[in-house]
Amino acid sequence: MTLVEPRTATTIGPLRTVANLITAIRTVASVAVGVAALVAGSVGLLAVAYGIYWLGDVLDGWAARRLGQETRAGAVFDIVSDRACTAVLGAGLVALMPDVAVVALVFLLSFLVLDTMLSLAFLCWPVLSPNHFHLIDRRVWVLNWSPGAKAANTAGVVGAIACGQYRLALAVAVAVVGVKLWSAAAVVRLLDRDGRA
Repeated sequence: MTLVEPRTATTIGPLRTVANLITAIRTVASVAVGVAALVAGSVGLLAVAYGIYWLGDVLDGWAARRLGQETRAGAVFDIVSDRACTAVLGAGLVALMPDVAVVALVFLLSFLVLDTMLSLAFLCWPVLSPNHFHLIDRRVWVLNWSPGAKAANTAGVVGAIACGQYRLALAVAVAVVGVKLWSAAAVVRLLDRDGRA
């Protein structure tokens, strides 16, 4: 995909898309099951909520690409929805497994603040989403939005917790913070370079 036309970069795109519908459904379902897990004190339900979130996140992105429905509005909706799911599920994880509080604190601050700002930085350039940030800077894209980076960003921490490896989970979370800080500095340099700061 190439850079979008300047007019396209300033329009939000259609909102009524299959991809956005999937995003809405997976967000409501994941948050609802996450809250039910908290009320019931059920780690099993929390795992189901994570599954809904991850499966839905894969499906909405696939649908957007497959159906030609990638839009800047859809990208922002996906980013915001990811944070809603992660905030509820992270809180549920801490409530149900208090031993992971330090890991959750590091991860949530990284994902909800640093990663949010990085993910929304695409709006400063005429690209459709962070998935196309390689057109601006390949290194930042590889470390943050390539398929491997996306999987490692959340699944690495949650997977280590699920295996009872809290120290490993903390090490992964701290490593992710380091990557996000480096990436944020790189994006600031790119903004200066391109006169967008």
